[in-house]
Amino acid sequence: MSSSAETERAASIAVGLPEYGDQGEGPSRLGQDRYAELQQIVRRQLELIGEDPSREGLLKTPMRVSRSLAWLTRGYTQDIRKVVHGAVFEEEYESMVMVRDIELYSMCEHHMLPFFGRAHIAYLPNGRILGLSKLPRIVDVFARRLQVQERLTEEIATAIQDVLRPAGVGVVIEAYHLCMMMRGVEKQNSRTVTSALKGAFRDDARTRDEFLRLAQGAAVPR
Repeated sequence: MSSSAETERAASIAVGLPEYGDQGEGPSRLGQDRYAELQQIVRRQLELIGEDPSREGLLKTPMRVSRSLAWLTRGYTQDIRKVVHGAVFEEEYESMVMVRDIELYSMCEHHMLPFFGRAHIAYLPNGRILGLSKLPRIVDVFARRLQVQERLTEEIATAIQDVLRPAGVGVVIEAYHLCMMMRGVEKQNSRTVTSALKGAFRDDARTRDEFLRLAQGAAVPR
């Protein structure tokens, strides 16, 4: 099938599934040309693994995969400064601020399989605080890219450090990786834990201990 025919076919299929646009999975981030090309690639992948992309169950799969990839990698076009704009407030609060159990979903850059889990984030204000909802939004900016968990953890911590200039930042991520669960070693209960510590969270043992205890869900002894 010619490229122009594929593009026309993709457009006609997209019209048939308007609900994807309602869910934020439209192809606008990629642009129509790249969106059509990506559909052709997915169609060819189906052929290469021995499937028939023209059968009824797979007819719309190239469109669905292309839309979902555009959605799952939207972090590439998001800017942290715009995400937190207007949500940095002057405040003389000096104790730790923490948001635990921030759900995250990302994709392993090695196999393009999902990994998912929770992030625990804390910082020590230095005259400024951040709107609480912005911490999960920062997580999403970096999680919605092809990632490794180690880099994801560091990028989140660095972004908060750059935006707030706090006395310290701590990030812990606990995640399950489908590349370990569905293939390879096939271990279903293996959980990967990573951390990034900056400022007082790295240099002060008591602050670091308090953060790690809170991240683990344990009460901090008084």
